[in-house]
Amino acid sequence: MVKPLRIERMSIFVIVWLGQLLSTLGSRLSNFAIDVWVYQRNGSVTELSFLIFFNTFPLIIISPLAGVLVDRWNRRWVMIISDTGTALSTLTIALLLISGQIQIWHICLATAVSSSFSAFQGPAYSAAITLLVPKKYLGRAAGMTEFAPAIGQLLSPLLGGILLEVIQLSGIIILDLSSFVFSIIILFLVRFPYHRATERQETNKPSLLREAVDSFHYLTACSGLMAILFFFASNNFMIGILQVLAYPLVLSFASPFQLGTILSVGGVGMVMGSILMASWGNGRRDYIKILLCFMLLNGFSLIIAGFSPSIILFNVAAFLFFLCYPFISGSAQVIFQKKIPINMQGKVFSFTNAICCSCFPLAYLIAGPLADQIFEPLMITNGPLAGTIGKLIGTGPGRGIGLIFIVSGTLTMLLTIIAYQYAPLRLVEDELPDAFD
Repeated sequence: MVKPLRIERMSIFVIVWLGQLLSTLGSRLSNFAIDVWVYQRNGSVTELSFLIFFNTFPLIIISPLAGVLVDRWNRRWVMIISDTGTALSTLTIALLLISGQIQIWHICLATAVSSSFSAFQGPAYSAAITLLVPKKYLGRAAGMTEFAPAIGQLLSPLLGGILLEVIQLSGIIILDLSSFVFSIIILFLVRFPYHRATERQETNKPSLLREAVDSFHYLTACSGLMAILFFFASNNFMIGILQVLAYPLVLSFASPFQLGTILSVGGVGMVMGSILMASWGNGRRDYIKILLCFMLLNGFSLIIAGFSPSIILFNVAAFLFFLCYPFISGSAQVIFQKKIPINMQGKVFSFTNAICCSCFPLAYLIAGPLADQIFEPLMITNGPLAGTIGKLIGTGPGRGIGLIFIVSGTLTMLLTIIAYQYAPLRLVEDELPDAFD
Protein backbone atom coordinates (compact mmCIF):
# COMPACT_ATOMS: atom_id res chain seq x y z
CA MET A 1 0.00 0.00 0.00
CA VAL A 2 2.98 2.32 0.41
CA LYS A 3 3.85 2.53 -3.27
CA PRO A 4 0.35 3.55 -4.51
CA LEU A 5 0.21 6.16 -1.73
CA ARG A 6 3.53 7.62 -2.85
CA ILE A 7 2.39 7.68 -6.48
CA GLU A 8 -0.81 9.47 -5.44
CA ARG A 9 1.11 12.06 -3.45
CA MET A 10 3.57 12.63 -6.30
CA SER A 11 0.61 13.21 -8.62
CA ILE A 12 -0.77 15.80 -6.22
CA PHE A 13 2.60 17.54 -6.23
CA VAL A 14 2.64 17.68 -10.04
CA ILE A 15 -0.86 19.22 -10.08
CA VAL A 16 0.06 21.81 -7.44
CA TRP A 17 3.31 22.52 -9.27
CA LEU A 18 1.40 23.29 -12.48
CA GLY A 19 -0.70 25.85 -10.62
CA GLN A 20 2.37 27.43 -9.03
CA LEU A 21 4.12 27.43 -12.41
CA LEU A 22 1.38 29.51 -14.00
CA SER A 23 1.16 31.78 -10.97
CA THR A 24 4.91 32.38 -11.00
CA LEU A 25 4.87 33.13 -14.71
CA GLY A 26 2.13 35.70 -14.18
CA SER A 27 4.02 37.31 -11.31
CA ARG A 28 7.30 37.46 -13.24
CA LEU A 29 5.52 39.04 -16.18
CA SER A 30 3.84 41.72 -14.06
CA ASN A 31 7.02 42.39 -12.04
CA PHE A 32 9.01 42.96 -15.22
CA ALA A 33 6.31 45.25 -16.63
CA ILE A 34 6.03 47.23 -13.38
CA ASP A 35 9.82 47.67 -13.15
CA VAL A 36 9.97 48.97 -16.72
CA TRP A 37 6.94 51.21 -16.17
CA VAL A 38 8.39 52.70 -12.97
CA TYR A 39 11.82 53.31 -14.55
CA GLN A 40 10.36 54.84 -17.72
CA ARG A 41 8.19 57.31 -15.78
CA ASN A 42 11.11 59.31 -14.36
CA GLY A 43 14.27 57.41 -15.34
CA SER A 44 15.02 57.08 -11.63
CA VAL A 45 17.21 54.22 -10.43
CA THR A 46 16.38 55.29 -6.87
CA GLU A 47 12.64 54.69 -7.37
CA LEU A 48 13.41 51.31 -8.87
CA SER A 49 15.68 50.39 -5.95
CA PHE A 50 12.98 51.42 -3.45
CA LEU A 51 10.46 49.22 -5.25
CA ILE A 52 12.85 46.27 -5.02
CA PHE A 53 13.46 47.13 -1.35
CA PHE A 54 9.73 46.94 -0.50
CA ASN A 55 9.57 43.59 -2.26
CA THR A 56 12.12 42.11 0.15
CA PHE A 57 12.13 43.88 3.51
CA PRO A 58 8.66 42.76 4.77
CA LEU A 59 9.54 39.15 3.97
CA ILE A 60 12.62 39.34 6.19
CA ILE A 61 10.70 40.86 9.12
CA ILE A 62 7.67 38.56 8.98
CA SER A 63 9.35 35.25 8.07
CA PRO A 64 10.26 34.02 11.61
CA LEU A 65 6.66 34.39 12.82
CA ALA A 66 5.23 33.08 9.55
CA GLY A 67 7.23 29.87 9.81
CA VAL A 68 5.81 29.05 13.23
CA LEU A 69 2.27 29.48 11.93
CA VAL A 70 3.01 27.40 8.83
CA ASP A 71 3.95 24.46 11.07
CA ARG A 72 0.83 24.92 13.21
CA TRP A 73 -1.62 25.30 10.34
CA ASN A 74 -2.61 23.19 7.37
CA ARG A 75 -0.02 24.01 4.71
CA ARG A 76 -2.49 23.83 1.83
CA TRP A 77 -4.67 26.47 3.50
CA VAL A 78 -1.64 28.63 4.18
CA MET A 79 -0.88 28.57 0.44
CA ILE A 80 -4.53 29.34 -0.42
CA ILE A 81 -4.70 32.30 1.97
CA SER A 82 -1.30 33.60 0.85
CA ASP A 83 -2.16 33.42 -2.84
CA THR A 84 -5.51 35.08 -2.15
CA GLY A 85 -3.87 37.95 -0.26
CA THR A 86 -1.35 38.48 -3.04
CA ALA A 87 -4.14 38.37 -5.63
CA LEU A 88 -6.08 41.07 -3.75
CA SER A 89 -3.05 43.38 -3.66
CA THR A 90 -2.59 42.77 -7.39
CA LEU A 91 -6.26 43.59 -7.97
CA THR A 92 -5.80 46.86 -6.08
CA ILE A 93 -2.98 47.92 -8.41
CA ALA A 94 -5.10 47.02 -11.45
CA LEU A 95 -8.05 49.12 -10.21
CA LEU A 96 -5.83 52.12 -9.47
CA LEU A 97 -4.26 51.86 -12.92
CA ILE A 98 -7.62 51.66 -14.64
CA SER A 99 -8.88 54.68 -12.67
CA GLY A 100 -5.74 56.67 -13.50
CA GLN A 101 -4.95 57.35 -9.84
CA ILE A 102 -1.85 55.15 -9.49
CA GLN A 103 1.20 56.56 -7.69
CA ILE A 104 4.61 55.04 -6.98
CA TRP A 105 3.80 54.74 -3.28
CA HIS A 106 0.68 52.72 -4.15
CA ILE A 107 2.84 50.19 -5.97
CA CYS A 108 5.40 50.10 -3.14
CA LEU A 109 2.64 49.49 -0.57
CA ALA A 110 1.00 46.75 -2.65
CA THR A 111 4.42 45.18 -3.21
CA ALA A 112 5.05 45.18 0.56
CA VAL A 113 1.69 43.44 1.13
CA SER A 114 2.48 40.80 -1.49
CA SER A 115 5.91 40.27 0.05
CA SER A 116 4.28 39.76 3.46
CA PHE A 117 2.05 37.01 2.10
CA SER A 118 5.05 35.47 0.32
CA ALA A 119 6.65 35.04 3.75
CA PHE A 120 3.93 32.45 4.42
CA GLN A 121 3.56 30.97 0.94
CA GLY A 122 7.21 30.11 0.29
CA PRO A 123 7.87 28.02 3.45
CA ALA A 124 4.45 26.36 3.16
CA TYR A 125 5.16 25.30 -0.42
CA SER A 126 8.68 24.04 0.40
CA ALA A 127 7.41 22.10 3.44
CA ALA A 128 4.51 20.65 1.43
CA ILE A 129 6.95 19.28 -1.14
CA THR A 130 8.57 17.17 1.59
CA LEU A 131 5.14 15.75 2.47
CA LEU A 132 4.23 14.94 -1.11
CA VAL A 133 7.51 13.79 -2.69
CA PRO A 134 9.49 10.65 -1.69
CA LYS A 135 13.00 11.50 -0.45
CA LYS A 136 14.74 9.95 -3.46
CA TYR A 137 12.82 12.30 -5.78
CA LEU A 138 13.40 15.53 -3.85
CA GLY A 139 16.16 16.52 -6.30
CA ARG A 140 13.77 16.10 -9.21
CA ALA A 141 11.14 18.12 -7.36
CA ALA A 142 13.72 20.86 -6.72
CA GLY A 143 14.48 21.03 -10.42
CA MET A 144 10.77 21.26 -11.19
CA THR A 145 10.23 24.08 -8.70
CA GLU A 146 13.17 25.97 -10.18
CA PHE A 147 11.59 25.54 -13.63
CA ALA A 148 8.80 27.97 -12.67
CA PRO A 149 11.01 31.05 -12.20
CA ALA A 150 13.13 29.86 -15.12
CA ILE A 151 10.24 29.92 -17.57
CA GLY A 152 9.26 33.30 -16.12
CA GLN A 153 12.78 34.60 -16.70
CA LEU A 154 12.62 33.34 -20.29
CA LEU A 155 9.18 34.59 -21.28
CA SER A 156 8.63 37.74 -19.21
CA PRO A 157 11.11 39.96 -21.13
CA LEU A 158 9.82 38.67 -24.47
CA LEU A 159 6.13 39.02 -23.64
CA GLY A 160 6.42 41.99 -21.28
CA GLY A 161 7.58 44.51 -23.87
CA ILE A 162 4.97 43.36 -26.40
CA LEU A 163 2.09 43.26 -23.92
CA LEU A 164 2.97 46.68 -22.50
CA GLU A 165 2.25 48.07 -25.96
CA VAL A 166 -0.82 45.92 -26.67
CA ILE A 167 -2.74 45.66 -23.37
CA GLN A 168 -0.66 48.07 -21.25
CA LEU A 169 0.33 47.56 -17.62
CA SER A 170 -3.25 47.19 -16.36
CA GLY A 171 -3.89 44.32 -18.77
CA ILE A 172 -0.70 42.54 -17.71
CA ILE A 173 -1.68 42.82 -14.05
CA ILE A 174 -5.11 41.38 -14.83
CA LEU A 175 -3.35 38.41 -16.49
CA ASP A 176 -1.30 38.00 -13.30
CA LEU A 177 -4.50 38.09 -11.26
CA SER A 178 -6.00 35.36 -13.47
CA SER A 179 -2.96 33.15 -12.88
CA PHE A 180 -3.46 33.49 -9.12
CA VAL A 181 -7.11 32.51 -9.46
CA PHE A 182 -6.09 29.38 -11.39
CA SER A 183 -3.54 28.43 -8.71
CA ILE A 184 -6.06 28.96 -5.91
CA ILE A 185 -8.67 26.79 -7.66
CA ILE A 186 -6.14 23.96 -7.96
CA LEU A 187 -5.27 24.22 -4.26
CA PHE A 188 -8.98 24.03 -3.39
CA LEU A 189 -9.38 20.86 -5.46
CA VAL A 190 -6.45 18.85 -4.04
CA ARG A 191 -5.75 17.52 -0.54
CA PHE A 192 -2.41 17.36 1.26
CA PRO A 193 -1.51 14.64 3.76
CA TYR A 194 -1.34 16.04 7.29
CA HIS A 195 2.06 16.31 8.87
CA ARG A 196 2.42 15.03 12.41
CA ALA A 197 2.17 18.40 14.10
CA THR A 198 -1.31 19.06 12.71
CA GLU A 199 -2.63 15.64 13.76
CA ARG A 200 -1.85 16.14 17.43
CA GLN A 201 -4.40 18.07 19.41
CA GLU A 202 -1.88 19.84 21.56
CA THR A 203 -3.27 21.63 24.59
CA ASN A 204 -0.10 23.31 25.88
CA LYS A 205 1.58 24.77 22.87
CA PRO A 206 4.52 27.10 23.46
CA SER A 207 4.17 30.73 22.49
CA LEU A 208 4.88 31.83 18.94
CA LEU A 209 8.02 33.60 20.10
CA ARG A 210 9.21 30.49 21.99
CA GLU A 211 8.72 28.30 18.93
CA ALA A 212 10.55 30.80 16.72
CA VAL A 213 13.47 30.93 19.17
CA ASP A 214 13.55 27.11 19.41
CA SER A 215 13.72 26.75 15.63
CA PHE A 216 16.55 29.27 15.50
CA HIS A 217 18.41 27.31 18.19
CA TYR A 218 17.86 24.13 16.17
CA LEU A 219 19.50 25.79 13.17
CA THR A 220 22.44 27.17 15.14
CA ALA A 221 23.12 23.69 16.52
CA CYS A 222 23.66 22.48 12.93
CA SER A 223 26.88 24.28 12.04
CA GLY A 224 26.92 22.95 8.47
CA LEU A 225 23.45 24.29 7.70
CA MET A 226 24.22 27.65 9.32
CA ALA A 227 27.40 27.88 7.25
CA ILE A 228 25.35 27.40 4.07
CA LEU A 229 22.99 30.18 5.15
CA PHE A 230 25.74 32.69 5.89
CA PHE A 231 27.44 31.73 2.64
CA PHE A 232 24.20 32.49 0.79
CA ALA A 233 23.65 35.74 2.72
CA SER A 234 27.14 36.99 1.84
CA ASN A 235 26.66 36.10 -1.81
CA ASN A 236 23.18 37.66 -1.84
CA PHE A 237 24.63 40.98 -0.70
CA MET A 238 26.65 41.16 -3.89
CA ILE A 239 23.78 39.84 -6.01
CA GLY A 240 21.48 42.49 -4.53
CA ILE A 241 23.82 45.26 -5.65
CA LEU A 242 24.10 43.77 -9.13
CA GLN A 243 20.34 43.26 -9.35
CA VAL A 244 19.84 47.03 -9.16
CA LEU A 245 22.76 47.85 -11.48
CA ALA A 246 22.25 45.21 -14.20
CA TYR A 247 19.74 47.23 -16.24
CA PRO A 248 21.79 50.49 -16.13
CA LEU A 249 24.93 48.55 -17.13
CA VAL A 250 23.31 46.94 -20.16
CA LEU A 251 21.54 50.14 -21.19
CA SER A 252 24.88 51.98 -21.14
CA PHE A 253 25.83 50.18 -24.36
CA ALA A 254 22.67 48.46 -25.60
CA SER A 255 19.06 49.24 -26.48
CA PRO A 256 16.02 48.21 -24.40
CA PHE A 257 15.23 45.57 -27.02
CA GLN A 258 18.73 44.11 -26.63
CA LEU A 259 18.26 44.16 -22.85
CA GLY A 260 15.12 42.06 -23.28
CA THR A 261 17.03 39.67 -25.54
CA ILE A 262 19.79 39.28 -22.93
CA LEU A 263 17.23 38.54 -20.20
CA SER A 264 15.60 35.95 -22.43
CA VAL A 265 18.95 34.30 -23.13
CA GLY A 266 19.37 34.12 -19.37
CA GLY A 267 15.93 32.53 -19.23
CA VAL A 268 17.05 29.85 -21.70
CA GLY A 269 19.99 29.08 -19.42
CA MET A 270 17.71 28.91 -16.37
CA VAL A 271 15.26 26.58 -18.13
CA MET A 272 18.12 24.30 -19.18
CA GLY A 273 19.52 24.34 -15.64
CA SER A 274 16.18 23.43 -14.09
CA ILE A 275 15.64 20.58 -16.58
CA LEU A 276 19.14 19.22 -15.92
CA MET A 277 18.64 19.55 -12.16
CA ALA A 278 15.36 17.64 -12.40
CA SER A 279 16.94 14.86 -14.47
CA TRP A 280 20.09 14.51 -12.33
CA GLY A 281 18.50 14.95 -8.92
CA ASN A 282 17.44 11.43 -7.95
CA GLY A 283 18.96 9.87 -4.84
CA ARG A 284 22.23 11.83 -4.95
CA ARG A 285 24.38 12.64 -1.92
CA ASP A 286 26.68 15.23 -3.46
CA TYR A 287 24.42 18.25 -3.57
CA ILE A 288 26.88 20.41 -1.62
CA LYS A 289 29.55 19.77 -4.27
CA ILE A 290 27.08 20.66 -7.01
CA LEU A 291 26.20 23.86 -5.15
CA LEU A 292 29.81 24.97 -4.72
CA CYS A 293 30.90 24.10 -8.27
CA PHE A 294 28.09 26.09 -9.82
CA MET A 295 28.73 28.97 -7.43
CA LEU A 296 32.25 29.16 -8.86
CA LEU A 297 30.81 29.26 -12.37
CA ASN A 298 28.34 31.89 -11.18
CA GLY A 299 31.18 34.16 -10.06
CA PHE A 300 33.03 33.63 -13.34
CA SER A 301 29.93 34.70 -15.28
CA LEU A 302 29.84 38.00 -13.37
CA ILE A 303 33.44 38.70 -14.34
CA ILE A 304 32.54 38.08 -18.00
CA ALA A 305 29.56 40.44 -17.72
CA GLY A 306 31.66 43.32 -16.45
CA PHE A 307 34.73 42.84 -18.60
CA SER A 308 33.59 44.52 -21.81
CA PRO A 309 30.58 46.47 -23.17
CA SER A 310 29.80 43.65 -25.58
CA ILE A 311 26.37 42.26 -26.37
CA ILE A 312 27.86 38.84 -27.16
CA LEU A 313 29.82 38.63 -23.89
CA PHE A 314 26.85 39.75 -21.83
CA ASN A 315 24.62 37.14 -23.48
CA VAL A 316 27.19 34.47 -22.61
CA ALA A 317 27.39 35.78 -19.04
CA ALA A 318 23.60 35.89 -18.67
CA PHE A 319 23.27 32.33 -19.96
CA LEU A 320 25.91 31.00 -17.54
CA PHE A 321 24.63 33.01 -14.56
CA PHE A 322 21.05 31.78 -14.88
CA LEU A 323 22.14 28.25 -15.81
CA CYS A 324 23.80 28.04 -12.39
CA TYR A 325 20.82 29.27 -10.38
CA PRO A 326 18.65 26.09 -10.40
CA PHE A 327 21.62 23.98 -9.32
CA ILE A 328 22.59 26.36 -6.51
CA SER A 329 19.10 26.99 -5.17
CA GLY A 330 17.80 23.47 -5.84
CA SER A 331 20.77 21.77 -4.17
CA ALA A 332 20.39 23.91 -1.04
CA GLN A 333 16.65 23.16 -0.98
CA VAL A 334 17.19 19.40 -1.09
CA ILE A 335 19.83 19.50 1.66
CA PHE A 336 17.53 21.38 4.02
CA GLN A 337 14.49 19.27 3.14
CA LYS A 338 16.43 16.10 4.00
CA LYS A 339 18.03 17.36 7.21
CA ILE A 340 15.11 19.23 8.84
CA PRO A 341 12.27 17.27 10.56
CA ILE A 342 8.98 17.63 8.69
CA ASN A 343 7.13 19.17 11.64
CA MET A 344 9.77 21.93 11.89
CA GLN A 345 10.27 22.74 8.24
CA GLY A 346 7.93 25.72 8.11
CA LYS A 347 9.73 27.46 10.98
CA VAL A 348 13.21 26.59 9.78
CA PHE A 349 12.57 27.44 6.13
CA SER A 350 11.25 30.83 7.21
CA PHE A 351 14.43 31.51 9.14
CA THR A 352 16.54 30.40 6.20
CA ASN A 353 14.64 32.85 3.97
CA ALA A 354 15.11 35.65 6.49
CA ILE A 355 18.84 35.00 6.93
CA CYS A 356 19.55 34.56 3.22
CA CYS A 357 17.62 37.70 2.30
CA SER A 358 18.81 39.81 5.22
CA CYS A 359 21.54 41.49 3.16
CA PHE A 360 19.29 42.46 0.26
CA PRO A 361 17.80 45.69 1.71
CA LEU A 362 21.22 47.16 2.50
CA ALA A 363 22.49 46.12 -0.94
CA TYR A 364 19.55 47.80 -2.65
CA LEU A 365 20.05 51.04 -0.72
CA ILE A 366 23.80 51.37 -1.37
CA ALA A 367 23.85 50.15 -4.98
CA GLY A 368 23.01 53.54 -6.51
CA PRO A 369 25.45 55.66 -4.46
CA LEU A 370 28.15 52.98 -4.86
CA ALA A 371 27.89 53.24 -8.63
CA ASP A 372 27.15 56.95 -9.05
CA GLN A 373 29.50 58.41 -6.46
CA ILE A 374 32.42 55.95 -6.34
CA PHE A 375 32.90 53.50 -9.19
CA GLU A 376 31.55 55.50 -12.15
CA PRO A 377 33.77 58.55 -11.35
CA LEU A 378 36.76 56.21 -11.06
CA MET A 379 36.21 54.95 -14.61
CA ILE A 380 35.41 58.13 -16.54
CA THR A 381 37.68 58.94 -19.47
CA ASN A 382 40.23 60.82 -17.36
CA GLY A 383 39.34 59.14 -14.05
CA PRO A 384 41.80 57.82 -11.44
CA LEU A 385 41.65 54.26 -12.83
CA ALA A 386 41.48 55.16 -16.53
CA GLY A 387 45.19 54.55 -17.07
CA THR A 388 45.27 51.17 -15.33
CA ILE A 389 42.06 49.14 -15.13
CA GLY A 390 40.55 51.35 -17.82
CA LYS A 391 43.02 49.95 -20.35
CA LEU A 392 41.58 46.48 -19.71
CA ILE A 393 37.84 47.11 -19.44
CA GLY A 394 37.46 50.53 -21.07
CA THR A 395 36.30 53.89 -19.72
CA GLY A 396 33.15 55.94 -19.92
CA PRO A 397 29.50 55.45 -18.92
CA GLY A 398 28.80 52.03 -17.41
CA ARG A 399 32.42 51.02 -16.97
CA GLY A 400 32.33 51.75 -13.25
CA ILE A 401 29.35 49.40 -12.92
CA GLY A 402 31.26 46.89 -15.02
CA LEU A 403 34.09 47.06 -12.49
CA ILE A 404 31.57 46.39 -9.70
CA PHE A 405 30.52 43.24 -11.56
CA ILE A 406 34.15 42.10 -11.89
CA VAL A 407 34.88 42.73 -8.20
CA SER A 408 31.67 40.92 -7.18
CA GLY A 409 32.47 37.92 -9.38
CA THR A 410 35.98 37.68 -8.00
CA LEU A 411 34.72 37.90 -4.41
CA THR A 412 32.09 35.23 -5.14
CA MET A 413 34.75 32.80 -6.34
CA LEU A 414 37.05 33.55 -3.39
CA LEU A 415 34.17 33.17 -0.93
CA THR A 416 33.27 29.80 -2.48
CA ILE A 417 36.85 28.56 -2.15
CA ILE A 418 36.94 29.69 1.49
CA ALA A 419 33.58 28.02 2.19
CA TYR A 420 34.89 24.72 0.82
CA GLN A 421 37.67 24.78 3.42
CA TYR A 422 35.09 24.77 6.24
CA ALA A 423 34.56 21.07 7.03
CA PRO A 424 31.02 21.27 8.55
CA LEU A 425 29.77 22.87 5.33
CA ARG A 426 31.73 20.61 2.99
CA LEU A 427 30.65 17.44 4.85
CA VAL A 428 27.12 18.50 5.81
CA GLU A 429 25.46 15.69 3.86
CA ASP A 430 27.63 13.00 5.47
CA GLU A 431 27.94 14.27 9.05
CA LEU A 432 24.36 15.45 9.59
CA PRO A 433 21.85 12.56 9.53
CA ASP A 434 18.70 12.71 7.42
CA ALA A 435 15.63 13.65 9.44
CA PHE A 436 13.36 11.03 7.82
CA ASP A 437 13.45 8.01 5.54
